[in-house]
Amino acid sequence: MKMVAPLEVGICCQNLEALKRFYIEQLAFEETSYFKIAADKAGDTGLTKGAYKVVRLQSPYGERLKLLEPQTAPVTANHSDTILERKGNVYLTFIVDDLAAMLAKLKKNGAELLSGDEIVEVRPGTYLVFARDPEGNIIEFVEYSDILGYRPDLVGK
Repeated sequence: MKMVAPLEVGICCQNLEALKRFYIEQLAFEETSYFKIAADKAGDTGLTKGAYKVVRLQSPYGERLKLLEPQTAPVTANHSDTILERKGNVYLTFIVDDLAAMLAKLKKNGAELLSGDEIVEVRPGTYLVFARDPEGNIIEFVEYSDILGYRPDLVGK
């Protein structure tokens, strides 16, 4: 078995429109599709017993986020003080070319910053910021001083 398309990540949300707007406005994702799944089909999926809505967003590199809003509001997740404190915590990493600009954008839009108000150099040449999206999902932004040293497979892209 081999993968035949770039990675897609599904995210359960309470407010599909607000989360969609965040990823489009903050990270230049584009909406590729919107559809609804009826309750009689949803039950077969294991996702929910009721109907749900789905928006697919695509990054400039082809990765996709599937935002899923169930008809019945999902239970709010419990957050811990640090990311690695809770088993099962998952976060999305976005590698950017201007972390300072990304941090300024996050601050301007009132994002919850988990790593503080400043960029963290976690090791030489690797800079990061952790935040939460409007639904509380953990997102990481990373800038590498030598992106091709980190990802030589990106040469020519």
